[in-house]
Amino acid sequence: MTDTNKALRDHLLSLLRGGNAHATFDQAVAGFPAKLRGVKPQGWPYTAWSLLEHMRLAQWDILDFCRNPKYKELKFPDDYWPRQDSPASAGAWEKSVKAFRADLKAMEKLVADKSTDLFAPIPHGDGQTILREALLVADHNAYHLGQLISLRRALGTWK
Repeated sequence: MTDTNKALRDHLLSLLRGGNAHATFDQAVAGFPAKLRGVKPQGWPYTAWSLLEHMRLAQWDILDFCRNPKYKELKFPDDYWPRQDSPASAGAWEKSVKAFRADLKAMEKLVADKSTDLFAPIPHGDGQTILREALLVADHNAYHLGQLISLRRALGTWK
């Protein structure tokens, strides 16, 4: 007999990690030229830095909501986008990439934990479940990874 709970967790983990039908986060950010991270191509409303930081901030917020009973809702859209179009320093990009990866791993760990009831309402929420939040992270990340790759194409940095 198939263990449907394990199968669901495995599918969620695959979706969170990306790949399959599209590029992964690591592929999208690999080798992104530092001099282009704050460049906004003509007609584009954002830079690679603003997309990266938005993805990091949104993912962190969803994870915080899942784990923190004292969660404080962020103000949309101000708290979900960086104030600057460019990284403040040379290390800011790598710090953001590292934080994104760490938070994604934490979401994966939450989903993989057999003691996590994927269907139980989050106690401090209003009906949200870990399943819903994991799907939201995967969906949001896939959407913005597509934008990041399109931006790289516009900048001539995607093969």
